[in-house]
Amino acid sequence: MQKDDNVALSSQELVLQEVQKLPQALKSQKKLLFKKGEDPLNSTHTDRYFYFILSGKVKIFQIDLNSSKEQTLYMLSQGDMFDVVSLLDGSQNRHISQVLEESEVIQIPLDDVKEMIEIDNKFRQFFYIYLANQLKSMEDLALSLSFYDVFQRVLHLFSKFTYIKNDKAELRVIDNLSHEELASMVGSVRKVVNRSLQTLKKDGVIDVKRKKIFIKDFTKLFEKLSL
Repeated sequence: MQKDDNVALSSQELVLQEVQKLPQALKSQKKLLFKKGEDPLNSTHTDRYFYFILSGKVKIFQIDLNSSKEQTLYMLSQGDMFDVVSLLDGSQNRHISQVLEESEVIQIPLDDVKEMIEIDNKFRQFFYIYLANQLKSMEDLALSLSFYDVFQRVLHLFSKFTYIKNDKAELRVIDNLSHEELASMVGSVRKVVNRSLQTLKKDGVIDVKRKKIFIKDFTKLFEKLSL
């Protein structure tokens, strides 16, 4: 659960501020626009460039070629970065990516981003916090897939992407995803996730209007997580 309603926007502003402080990075940066359905990680060189997302939504996932089952690893949106692993070890990203909404990103050479980390304390702190959050996200995914049933995974997913401001809960980033995409995020299939959504709707936890999910009662959501 995010308690700060401006987390994503603050991340974006910080990224832009830090990029513009370095003449070399400013000179080398390039804005790219990816259309829905494109695979930016596969079509660009993640062993040479680093990317800051300005807008849109990008899914990072893996797929089992035998069963065609997908598992979403990250759902990236405004203020996110990729790929942290390639930046740290210099290897090319092996994940699959897909643009779910038209996305604008800033592309910067890896060496320039490494220089930002070395000489800019504010950006370095932001980067390490972001890295820690990415690691925690993967730990949470592993625990969720190992110990929770699908219903509990959906609850945890909603809690993770819920923003609270003035005691009002708002589901973001995943609120307009299809049931197939939600299933990919919790390691299940559409039919099972749909049953979970129907149960939450019946219990007054969520509401669904025009294919968009709303958190109707976060207190009930939290209570179910505690069971």
